[in-house]
Amino acid sequence: MPSPLHIRAAGAADAEAIGAIYDEGVRSGVATFASGPHDAEERRAWLAGRPARAPVYCGEADGRVLAWSALAPFSHRPWYDGVAEYTVYVSSGARGRGVGLRMLDHLVAAAPSFGYWKLVGMILGANAGGLRLARSAGFRVVGTHRAHGRVAGEWRDVTVVERHLDQVAAVDDHLPS
Repeated sequence: MPSPLHIRAAGAADAEAIGAIYDEGVRSGVATFASGPHDAEERRAWLAGRPARAPVYCGEADGRVLAWSALAPFSHRPWYDGVAEYTVYVSSGARGRGVGLRMLDHLVAAAPSFGYWKLVGMILGANAGGLRLARSAGFRVVGTHRAHGRVAGEWRDVTVVERHLDQVAAVDDHLPS
């Protein structure tokens, strides 16, 4: 039986594992518009450049990073200050074991401490696993952006999901005056 998943803040030492998991998603063709590779140096710079309200987490078991997740401000516009976009990536060997749901539930629980009252996701239409994950975590489908971007030269749709969070008390401290 595998060890329980431990979720913790990501650090520079996790950069290589985060990049490898991200590149698995890139190669799938259904997880992201990004292209790789995302080597350790690139991911260390990415981690170092993230603002305080854009945390990254790793999920590990038996000393191995199996997944990573992140929050990022949805927009630089102040009226969207309490809205974050979420990201969850799970290594291919750990999929189908509830790791993604644990990672997303962790983001949902952590988000209010960063002043977020709503999370949104932008999921490529062909990413059935990502859509199942969002629904399992209580997100609802808002709609679809048609031909929103290209992967390998082909136009792809993006399904937009959202979840309003139950805890909103912490938000007032983060709103602009």
